[in-house]
Amino acid sequence: MAEGHEELRDLVAALAVGAALPGDASRVGDHLAECAQCAADSARLRETVRLMAGAGGGPRGNGAPRGNGGPYGNGPYGSGPYGNGASGRAPMARDAVVRAALRTRGGAPAVAAHAAPYAAAVAGLDALLRELDDLGAWGTPVANGWDAHGTVAHLIAADEPLAVRLGHPARIPPVDVPLGGGWREAWAARTAAALAHEGPRTPAETRASWYAQTRALLTDPAAYDAELAARATELMGVRLPVADHFLIRAFETWVHTDDIGRAIGRTVPPPPDPQLRRLVGLAVRILNMALGQDAAPVLLTVEWSDGTAQEWVLGSEEEPVAAQLVLHPVDFCLLIGGRYPVAEVPRGTSGDPGAAQHALERAAALAWL
Repeated sequence: MAEGHEELRDLVAALAVGAALPGDASRVGDHLAECAQCAADSARLRETVRLMAGAGGGPRGNGAPRGNGGPYGNGPYGSGPYGNGASGRAPMARDAVVRAALRTRGGAPAVAAHAAPYAAAVAGLDALLRELDDLGAWGTPVANGWDAHGTVAHLIAADEPLAVRLGHPARIPPVDVPLGGGWREAWAARTAAALAHEGPRTPAETRASWYAQTRALLTDPAAYDAELAARATELMGVRLPVADHFLIRAFETWVHTDDIGRAIGRTVPPPPDPQLRRLVGLAVRILNMALGQDAAPVLLTVEWSDGTAQEWVLGSEEEPVAAQLVLHPVDFCLLIGGRYPVAEVPRGTSGDPGAAQHALERAAALAWL
């Protein structure tokens, strides 16, 4: 079945300003040849690009309009210098053009450093999903009772809070969240809604919807503007800068890619060290917040493949270090991601075994994947 308008909206915009990747350009071209509506949208976007260029206004002049944040509440960019909240066909077209144009402004990288791990994780999963097509393995059991198709459906729901908070549309129908429930209940409800919505669709349709949402995130101004990404917002029960939420999306995408790879017998490499260091740094900060100042302090040492090591003191700042915990960065991330039981994660320990065990158990309890 041909991909739909929503799945290809941002890619049509990227093509209009010459920012589409070769594979994306081919997908869009095939769709435009079959779909009169999208062909008309593409022509309208190209005209908008021409008018913007003629007016001499750069993409930062008026900015991309932002909505009201959808079912997850008001987003951080609903008004101000980066948006005026306008709606309708013309602003939507301008918004799409701005997102695409900003990807290539001044020869800048496609995304900033904070979004690079997510871009890499998306590219890795997209490549693995192509192998699923070749193997006909979309029904392979993966994790959490999901097959590969269901895992991608879950990622649509998982990426959605950040996408909606940045003003992009939800891709699955609204769902009633239990009153008084916390973010974990909302998280589970959205995953259930995604599985119900995507289950009757083909894997190709689900994959196209997931990919389009990732492109929306990766073409958003917050993906390459450090100032925008520094603004804090609360998602999944934790208030962090938008930049850190991009890292969380990278973390989860990589873990689920590894899940699928293991299920079909493919080795999924970890992120390269510069990106993995960002993920580890974020995981350490979240773990330290979870431990709080009442926990006996533990010296966490992460040993890298180049022979270097990083150290953090977790827990109380008022007491002497009670124990040391030594972990490999990938093992630490898989522990945080719920893919390593505490009893099995390779580690070195010294000092108070109870303090080290408490830090490990608290790390494993953070898993939501």
